[in-house]
Amino acid sequence: MNLTLKVWRQKNAKTKGSLETYQVNGISEDMSFLEMFDVLNERLVSEEKEPIAFDHDCREGICGMCSMHINGRPHGPLEAVTTCQLHMRSFKDGDTIVVEPWRATAFPVIKDLVVDRTSFDRIIASGGYISVNTGNAQDGNSLPIPKEEADKAFAAAACIGCGACVAACKNASAMLFVSAKVSQLALLPQGQPEREERAINMVAQMDAEGFGSCTNTGACAIECPKEISLENIARLNREYLGASIGSTVA
Repeated sequence: MNLTLKVWRQKNAKTKGSLETYQVNGISEDMSFLEMFDVLNERLVSEEKEPIAFDHDCREGICGMCSMHINGRPHGPLEAVTTCQLHMRSFKDGDTIVVEPWRATAFPVIKDLVVDRTSFDRIIASGGYISVNTGNAQDGNSLPIPKEEADKAFAAAACIGCGACVAACKNASAMLFVSAKVSQLALLPQGQPEREERAINMVAQMDAEGFGSCTNTGACAIECPKEISLENIARLNREYLGASIGSTVA
């Protein structure tokens, strides 16, 4: 495959960025999108040019680092996949592909396609934890949990914090991410001690980071590579309301 790439290049958050055009030839349709970028970067290095900076780690759809806006969609044209799981067979020979970083005030550009997502870390630090006793782990059967609740908690816990929900939202809202992290603990017995405090503090931190408000358009859930449900946002709203009036709402 021979492709034309228009890639966002930006030295840092304080400098003005722009799209630069690159021709990449001989790309296998079996390559992942990140492997295609590896080929391009190897060529740039051999030409003594600055390689394109982009985030990556596991390349297995688990870590959530491969945050690229591809042809106007977070993680590209397919549903329920991360950028590292996107293969070049999803494109056609001769295609022009536009690649940009996430666009959000709370995700400032570090360099090129790399953005600073430590705002998510600060939201987790504000309440995404549970009280535990030190020592040996409890027996798995000592805290019986109804399967339906366990399944809901597991589905919420699938969130990898990639930020695609923020990138897809017209308001750059982080409600899907925050609601998933609140839900996975609110549904389990282990999450009850900090339940009210968690909802209040995590929403407050989300607002402090500069994320926008949720208007329930649903773009976040559509673009989420782990298919986190909008039901979690409804649950977060109930948790927040219950905590605000001093009682936990189931």
